[in-house]
Amino acid sequence: MLPIITEENSAIAFSEIFKDMPAWRKKMIHYIKEENPEINTAIIEAANNSDLDPKAVALGAYMTYILIELAMKDSDSMMKFQEG
Repeated sequence: MLPIITEENSAIAFSEIFKDMPAWRKKMIHYIKEENPEINTAIIEAANNSDLDPKAVALGAYMTYILIELAMKDSDSMMKFQEG
């Protein structure tokens, strides 16, 4: 089950993403390539095989990835807090 993405997580992500969207997208390309190459390959394949703008498809995927990552970090923090 995926963690819940809160409004706070969305606000954090969007404030960084929309400061300079092209630069953020490029940063995410390198980050995900290192962090999870299989996901990166899937994103590139989806972007290249879509009838839509490939950069827009990739941006949506990278945004989803970072939102899930933030939510997972929050979830992990809550679990540790409850255990401690």
